Amino acid sequence: MRIHRIVLSLSLFSASLTGCMVGPDFHSPKSPQTTRYTETNLPKKTVSTPGLGQAGKSQYFVEGKDIPAEWWTLFHSSELNALIQQGLNNSPNLAAAEAALRVAQETLNAQIGNSLYPQVNLQVNGQRTRTSTATFVGTSGSNLFNLYNVSVPVTYTLDMFGGLRRQIEGLRAQVSYQQYQLEAAYLALTSNIVTTAITAASLQSQIQATHELIRIQKDQLYIVKGQFNLGGASRANVLSQEAQLEQTRASLPPLEQNLAKSHHALAVLIGSLPSETHIPAFDLDKIRLPARLPVSLPSSLVRQRPDIRASEALLAAASAQVGVATANLYPQITLSASYGWVNSSTGNFFSPENKAWNWGGQLLQPVFNGGALRAQKREAVDAYEQSAAQYRQVVLQAFQNVADTLRALQHDAETLQAQRSAEIDSRRSMVLTQDQYRLGGVNYVSLLNANQQYQLARISRIQAEAARYNDTAALFQALGGGWQ
Repeated sequence: MRIHRIVLSLSLFSASLTGCMVGPDFHSPKSPQTTRYTETNLPKKTVSTPGLGQAGKSQYFVEGKDIPAEWWTLFHSSELNALIQQGLNNSPNLAAAEAALRVAQETLNAQIGNSLYPQVNLQVNGQRTRTSTATFVGTSGSNLFNLYNVSVPVTYTLDMFGGLRRQIEGLRAQVSYQQYQLEAAYLALTSNIVTTAITAASLQSQIQATHELIRIQKDQLYIVKGQFNLGGASRANVLSQEAQLEQTRASLPPLEQNLAKSHHALAVLIGSLPSETHIPAFDLDKIRLPARLPVSLPSSLVRQRPDIRASEALLAAASAQVGVATANLYPQITLSASYGWVNSSTGNFFSPENKAWNWGGQLLQPVFNGGALRAQKREAVDAYEQSAAQYRQVVLQAFQNVADTLRALQHDAETLQAQRSAEIDSRRSMVLTQDQYRLGGVNYVSLLNANQQYQLARISRIQAEAARYNDTAALFQALGGGWQ
């Protein structure tokens, strides 16, 4: 019971002395005082492109609305949802981030245990000693001894100026940092799966378009060869058509390679080997483009982006280190006590006459250290200022990221509209040129040019469709992904 009284006395004594914490108290930086992300107001909606289904519809900007946590479900693709669920279950990156969070939490727990509570240990010693017989000259005593000792030592450092509590504050900030790093990994994983799947869908559409162009060019080659056999076309016309066909065929392997790489990337994102994973074939026409885009308030962005919150946590940790360095300038008091029994035999070992105890204290006041402690404090202040500047930079980049994405969505819709018009016009031009060529109204060079323009216009339109989907996913990511 005595040891319990010692521990209780130390705790109560410490509580009466540890009201002071030197150093700055951390407060979250204020949000930027702005009401919009872009220099000018956003339009209520983007332009639409008829005849393209989901990819051509207008998107509405809904300001002040929060991002849903599972934002990817707005694309209404069961295959995409299934892949993301696999990624969340199996991703090594997420597992590593979760382990890092647990490490930070246990480091904090260890510091709390070592700092806020007395350290109590049980020591049991036993030894047998033989000394030189010269020690006992003139006596009849034995030179063999046994010594047994059982004691409970207690030590406690009084946190009079808050240095230990500032260390705990810094470690709490590190736990927060790892939590936000986990959320950032979660957001990056889901965003990467969405954008990679959309890229795969775009490549699949481009491959289909290229196959159709190859079919058209084969038909044209058949016609040109027929004309050549009848004397209506030159050998040069046949060679030119064959060259164009082979050029189009040569564009297929890079597209197929990029599609394969997208499938491999998706396999790794969901935590599987490429050889053991079947990635579904995504079709842009079957992925719904979200029509209502939530645009949260600028004042809320700093609370929504995990990278900003992580940078804020590092700033809080730097602030705590200023307190630690300041506390190191002041006295440190350590109390210690021990209670136990000592005897040369185990018989009646715990009898009152064998009791042994002691208590004491130690005061450590830095007197001269060549200015090292003050230099460490200045170092901590400079590190805080560095973290503050880095935090401001992260915030600026986040606002730029959102502004870029919002403008990209607006311009994507306009680009798609223009590319669709170009595709329609080039298609009509190609058909008209084919008819004119059969009637001898135009030369073969004009037909080749018309075919080439249609090919480029169709591929560009498909890429413009994919850009709308990708930038929509980028907006959800830029606004923080709704993790909070």
